[in-house]
This record gives sequence, structure tokens and C-alpha cells, in this order.
Amino acid sequence: MKKIFAPKLKAGDNVRVIAPANGLADSLVNEYKLKAIKKFQELNLNLSFSKHANERDEFNSSSIDSRLTDLHDAFSDPSIKMVIAVCGGFNSNQLLKYIDYKLIQKNPKIFCGYSDITALSNAIFAKTGLVTYSGPDFLAFGEEMEFEYTLDYFKKCLFSNQAFSIKPSPRWVGDCEIKTRSKNKNKPIKNEGYWIINKGQAQGQIIGGNQCTLNLLQGTEFMPDIKNSILFLEDDYEAHSGTIDRDLQSIIHLPDFKYVRAIIFGRFESASKINRSLMTKIIKSKKELNNIPVIANADFGHTGPLITFPIGGTAKVSVKNNKVRLEIIKH
Repeated sequence: MKKIFAPKLKAGDNVRVIAPANGLADSLVNEYKLKAIKKFQELNLNLSFSKHANERDEFNSSSIDSRLTDLHDAFSDPSIKMVIAVCGGFNSNQLLKYIDYKLIQKNPKIFCGYSDITALSNAIFAKTGLVTYSGPDFLAFGEEMEFEYTLDYFKKCLFSNQAFSIKPSPRWVGDCEIKTRSKNKNKPIKNEGYWIINKGQAQGQIIGGNQCTLNLLQGTEFMPDIKNSILFLEDDYEAHSGTIDRDLQSIIHLPDFKYVRAIIFGRFESASKINRSLMTKIIKSKKELNNIPVIANADFGHTGPLITFPIGGTAKVSVKNNKVRLEIIKH
């Protein structure tokens, strides 16, 4: 399938906020909503909210029909240049069978989010060829600590066609879950930089996002082709060494995994208790990974700050002489 790259953003463009998983109707997010709106204004982007963005039921979401309507309305509106998710959740994959993929294919727009939105981003790419983006969702724009780094890579990826290198952030914030934020939990932590696990060089198509969500697509028509790919994988505070290991093993069991060229792991939240030693043991226990470059502790996932990267775009990684060069060369 031919790849489609939506036009890059520019000042004055219109952005639609939708809620394909969790909705906005929560008093805990109001402060972040106001800060996020201000940051979009500073970017000279015009925000609008989907009709059902504020709905929230006992599953912290809304009906499948409501979410589909908002997704289809956003893509069918020619004035909208970017569609961004409110946040993540658990149920984006409920929509996959019912999405009008021909509508999306005929109306390419930037689509951005992370966490549970991984299901939509990868499915849309698999079904339409439209390159989507893993990056900050709407509420992530309400963050203040270390946000300059997030914003810098958001602009590099979505406002420009130029290739860019990804350098580790100076500091990171250990908890990106709004409900559990506190001053004590959110003191910036000095970044160790990339964890080098396996050396090597590779170039390939980016596939991935949240690891356990990506695994939901295995064996379905919505799973992207992982041949000649560089996998970008991360998980949240609910993950631990056992689940991270078995979810990775599940990916390794895919028939085409032998064609995967490299793996980049995002940073794990402190609650997962994953450290460099544990991550190295997980990787070294899998002989299928022996001959491909593997690094971890990259700036994406459920900590802040985070990069924006293209699902379906092209990355290049070089790991040698105890140094890492990670580049996004087509996005």
C-alpha cells in the first residue's frame, strides 16, 4: 500500500480534539485543559472540540457511536489539518471494525496521540497507508515541567519535513498520570541518557507505541506489517518486568519478526521498577534479539517529556563506541 503523508502544520491551521478513549468530563483535568488551550494559542493553531469530547460514562469513555461520529466528522471536515486525542484510556480498539478507512484515506490529516491511541494510530496506518504520529495528546500540553523538550520535537516532526536527530532530554518527570500527580512525585529527575543493550546499525519503518496495546492488534487485519521495521515500544505504570517480558516475547513470536531491524524502548515509569539491569536481562534472554541494535530509556512513553515520532515513517539508529545516534529521516 502506498504511504500517505499529511501536509505539515503551519500557523493558522485548525486542530480538532477528539476523545477516542477517555473523555474530558473530569474536574481533575480542567487545569490541564486550560493550560493546553493556551499552548495551542501560542502555536497559532485554532482548536475546536468534537461534539462528544466531554462525554464520560462508567468506563470513563463514551459510546462507540459517539466516538466514531467525532472521528469521522474530524476527518471529513476539509478545514481541519490535525486531529489530536484528548488522552489515552483502554478502549480505542472498540472502534476499529467500524471506522470508515476510505474516508480517512481520501482526507489525510495529521493524527496524534499515545498510550491507548496506539491501537488507532497503527490500525489507520495498516488500513490506509496514512502515516500517523505517536506524540503528546491534548492534555499533555497542559504539562509545564520539561515541556520545552516535548514542544521542540512536536514542532520538528509536525511543522517541518526536515530529518532530525533525537537527543536525550536533560531531565524527566516520573509520572504522567494526571490523577496521581503531586509535587513530590513530579520533581524532575536527571536523565541517564540512552541505555545501550545491543550494538549495531539499522534503518527501517517505524511501527509501535504502547507495547501491550500494539499486542491487541496481533492476528487481526489492523496489525501493521513489521517487516523491515524499527519497533518503538513503551509501557505504563501497570507494567512490570514479567509483563514487559511476555509482551515482548509475543511480538517476537510473530512470523515476520525475523525481519525486524532494531528496537527502541521508551522510558518506563518509576512504578514499573524497571531499571537498566532488568531491561538488559530481558533483552539478553532472547536470542532472536542478539543481532539487532536495542536501546532503551528513550524519551517517549508515559513519562515526560516525550518526542513525537511517525508510525509508518523512517528511522535510522547507530549504536557503536558507546554512543547512540537516533534519527527520524522521513516523517
